[in-house]
Amino acid sequence: MSEIRDKIINLKQYMQSNILGQEGLVEKLIITLLADGHALVEGAPGLAKTKAIKTLADSIEATFNRIQFTPDLLPSDITGSEIFVAATSHFEFRAGPIFANLVLADEINRAPAKVQSALLEAMAERQVSIGGKQYKLPRLFMVMATQNPIEHEGTYSLPEAQLDRFLMYIKIEQPSANVERQILKLVRGEEQLALENREKESLCSISIKDIVAARAEAFEVHFSDALEEYLVQLIMATRNPEKYDESLKNALSFGASPRATIALDKCAKIHAWLDGRDFVTPEDIHSVAYDVLRHRIILSFEAQAMGMTADDIIARLIKLVPLP
Repeated sequence: MSEIRDKIINLKQYMQSNILGQEGLVEKLIITLLADGHALVEGAPGLAKTKAIKTLADSIEATFNRIQFTPDLLPSDITGSEIFVAATSHFEFRAGPIFANLVLADEINRAPAKVQSALLEAMAERQVSIGGKQYKLPRLFMVMATQNPIEHEGTYSLPEAQLDRFLMYIKIEQPSANVERQILKLVRGEEQLALENREKESLCSISIKDIVAARAEAFEVHFSDALEEYLVQLIMATRNPEKYDESLKNALSFGASPRATIALDKCAKIHAWLDGRDFVTPEDIHSVAYDVLRHRIILSFEAQAMGMTADDIIARLIKLVPLP
């Protein structure tokens, strides 16, 4: 077991001790970080979405910014803009909040198309264009966007092109009664520290160099030819599901893109590495398949009318596509 992996596991355990009942969210955020991707998180208010990304940022020697998306937001509010400086008689670029290592895009679906397109360039190209010039974003750059599944008034659907840029689309649920009690105790403890004017001691600190080293180790995980063929066939099944089940013939309008294949490969390797293995198993693929694929397949109107969900289709295909 490598020293770098020990640090990442320590980070995972530290986050899970501070964000109770959301072990899956924590693991998927770490996978996204190590895969050099972005995450879209959907969940009701109060489920620690903001706290999760903030805790991750506090545990890494990295910068963090939060952007609250609203209908009147402008692209320059995210990317920054050129400001005329009278003293020099020149325009100078003032960087916006997107220039950080970890960025929380809160309620991303409340922003209009112009803002979405500005964010898309940042996520896809790792740069922003202002006044005909390109400005590079930090080497470590991750966007965690959130959206509320309850409220739809005043929201804009995310374009498929932008959805495809998210490595994972993570859905989180309400905690159980037992976890709710643990959360209550944790918050009481934090409030007591605040009353005593004391900060909660952070037991975890990781450098950007450690993150880069962890990525290199995880990408060395072995992926057998047979399992690689299985992964490809799983993606192909989203494009031609009738090959495995005739009843799914008209269920999907579009299947997963090649970007899904790449994402599934990366995430499966990192999942195996976090589990202490140097090889990928079918279980690694299945563990990340829902988060990688649910936003990359588009259900037909017929399937939606029947009450089917993307997760239903993915579960069916996992069951039907034969293992190597």
